[in-house]
Amino acid sequence: MPHLYLIRHGKPATVWGQGSDDDPGLDEQGLAQAIAARDALLARPELERPKRVVSSPLRRCRETAQPLAEALGVQVEIDSVVGEIPTPANLAPEQRSVWLKHVFQSRWSEIDGDIDYQGWRHAIARSLRARGDTAVFSHYVAINAVMSHLEGHDRVLAFRPDHASITVLETDGEELRLVEKGREAVTGVL
Repeated sequence: MPHLYLIRHGKPATVWGQGSDDDPGLDEQGLAQAIAARDALLARPELERPKRVVSSPLRRCRETAQPLAEALGVQVEIDSVVGEIPTPANLAPEQRSVWLKHVFQSRWSEIDGDIDYQGWRHAIARSLRARGDTAVFSHYVAINAVMSHLEGHDRVLAFRPDHASITVLETDGEELRLVEKGREAVTGVL
């Protein structure tokens, strides 16, 4: 089956809601992580290397994806489906961290918000099934959405992917299968 690589973005320059930039790029460490992710993917056997690069629209993901796209000679394809978990519209930016901490302790069916988070989770999995031979650069919660789906449970927090962690999946266009979880973070995401 074709491989699919699900990569969390590198370390951002600021944490969302804790500064003036709601779409931060990478800091120096994050840029180094993007290069390391590129090198790890290019070191794979030739038949397992990604041929396409897909990214969340957010800058930290696009900047993490760019070194791989340049090395492969392809454009970064932007897909909002693999973007950050949608924050409830009535939530002030400074309340996002508290909301996320509650989300991490919840089940997908219990998230308090203004969208169907179960549906959001399933949409990500559907999108990935069609992306063989692709590196997808995404976010902590979106990766957890996929992992909980694959593991068949409703807990939001299924995995703690570190910055630039690479999770390996396989897909034939209909089935999505976990091959190897990426490196986990030893500290909290927030």
